[in-house]
Amino acid sequence: MEYADYIRNRITQLRIAKDVSEYQMSLDLGHSKSYIQGISSGRALPSMNEFISICEYFEITPQEFFNDGTENPILIQKLIGAANNLSDSDIELLLEIIHRFK
Repeated sequence: MEYADYIRNRITQLRIAKDVSEYQMSLDLGHSKSYIQGISSGRALPSMNEFISICEYFEITPQEFFNDGTENPILIQKLIGAANNLSDSDIELLLEIIHRFK
């Protein structure tokens, strides 16, 4: 798969996971209502600054954007954020629960 196709597909995947329309995401990023649709359709690609803004919009890092082994990095980031406020013993208990699900 070509890099441009990967970027387009990944933005679409993350947008759907966040349950937001192309129209709404475009407006949220401060662009015209068809900005994201233009990216998704292959007419355009985001600039580097816009790519960073898109990652921030999804609350993920660029590294997480390109890690397609993580199906829903948005939820993973939320989980990590919530775990940051837990005690060590609570984190260990959470890890035990996760291991039981495997």
